Amino acid sequence: MIYAMADIHGQYDKYIAMLQKINFSDNDVLFVLGDVIDRGSQGMAILKDMMMRTNVYPILGNHEYMAITAIPWLMQEITEETVEKIDPEMMQGLIEWMNVGGSSSISEFRGLSRDEQEAILDYLSEFELYDVVEAGGKEYVLVHAGLDNFDEERSLSNYDLSELLFHRPDYETRYYKNKYLVTGHTPTRVAYAAEQGVLLEELSSEEYQDLIFKKNNHIAIDCGSSFGGKLGCICLDTMEEYYV
Repeated sequence: MIYAMADIHGQYDKYIAMLQKINFSDNDVLFVLGDVIDRGSQGMAILKDMMMRTNVYPILGNHEYMAITAIPWLMQEITEETVEKIDPEMMQGLIEWMNVGGSSSISEFRGLSRDEQEAILDYLSEFELYDVVEAGGKEYVLVHAGLDNFDEERSLSNYDLSELLFHRPDYETRYYKNKYLVTGHTPTRVAYAAEQGVLLEELSSEEYQDLIFKKNNHIAIDCGSSFGGKLGCICLDTMEEYYV
């Protein structure tokens, strides 16, 4: 079976519980649509597990992208000389990463051995920007955030990082006639609130629908796990949904 999940955000226990719930085996395939790290305290532990599984395919999220730009500096020995050579853009990137939950990942990363740190950085550099897969007689485009400035005739390789990692899709527009776009990044409670014609801020936490959202060939699978919601996973062969 082919599965997809996204936005685990350092919640190792939920990640392992989900693998157990779907009975994930060597005969299955799992696509992880970015934002494995940050906010939760065990993003590096999840990465270490993923990198040992040849049937887990990671897709780059905005949180991994921010980590990749900052980690090389974190791996340096802090001396007066290295501090003097800090690039302002690097410092700004580090601050931005910390502001979106990177502090937990930085702390965990610094607790790793040098070999583990290098292995993590190498693994992150291998993350794909998107993937396309066939399952259950359907074709799926898998990407972290969406396809900003979408054009059905535009090749996926022509989208830039910001269009794939940061921008939210328009669920009211059917992008592909014969394909499904599977994304994370945007908590599905936002989409469900929009369906009700209200802002998310107008709903109480008891009214949130932290479930996989499907509309107009969109399949949104960030179920708000890092915001008190659920970790969602979908089987692309059967459309069966799983939650922990």
